[in-house]
Amino acid sequence: MGLIEANGNAPADVVRRQYLASAAGDLAALRATLAPDVEWTEMAGFPLAGTYRTPEGVTSNVMEKLGADWEGWAAHDDQYVVEGENVVVLARYTAKHRGTGKQLNARVVHHFVVRGGLIVRFEQFVDTALVRDAAQA
Repeated sequence: MGLIEANGNAPADVVRRQYLASAAGDLAALRATLAPDVEWTEMAGFPLAGTYRTPEGVTSNVMEKLGADWEGWAAHDDQYVVEGENVVVLARYTAKHRGTGKQLNARVVHHFVVRGGLIVRFEQFVDTALVRDAAQA
């Protein structure tokens, strides 16, 4: 995709800032990428399945819980496909479950919709069986 301008408002730039903030554990910076009425959907079968609204709702119900349950949780944004306000990211999750000690390495696809420099919608697609298996003894 090339270099991404760190402070740009192009859809891919906004999404990249979200991944960087997540990787740094900077939840305030992550919330700054989300629209006030964001709809953030974690896939059915994922431990945190559901749709969360508001930047605070997303970080408290998703990022903070992932950090509590998984050591080193990371979403690696490997490849971007951009069409207008739609940004699809081919990514990977890596982590170690705190309860079981099992490693997770799962491919994932994230679909973002970015309007006005903010993420308004997110949908996750992941092999939930891999996540479940790492979380079960």
